[in-house]
Amino acid sequence: MNLIRCAKGAVAASAATAACYAVMRHGYDRAREAATAADARGDTFGGAVEHGLTTAASWTLMPVLLWVGMRLLREDGNTVFVVAGGGAWVFGIGMLVDYIDHHPGSPPYIAFAVYVIFCAVLPRDDNSPRS
Repeated sequence: MNLIRCAKGAVAASAATAACYAVMRHGYDRAREAATAADARGDTFGGAVEHGLTTAASWTLMPVLLWVGMRLLREDGNTVFVVAGGGAWVFGIGMLVDYIDHHPGSPPYIAFAVYVIFCAVLPRDDNSPRS
């Protein structure tokens, strides 16, 4: 396993995690504001669209940011990294959406660290012999 490539994967995953968390934090803030305004009008589903769009944006943005990060770090052959990292974000952080939504000032640091470590071991050495 190429340690430099793994370090680059950790850097790309860290930056992507920070960016996606910022999108989620601000988007869920907006959804709560819309829900509060809708409650005043008696609307039951206020903020649901904003919440859904924020979650979808985070899930869509993560694989793109992983790919861009590795390309900026001059790494090719990142398909497994991008697909597995994006899938892990949807699965892992998908279970924490409610926590992130209801605790905006307290990010789930342990979950983010586990995600970055997972992504750090994903990049493989493209120069390894293939059978």
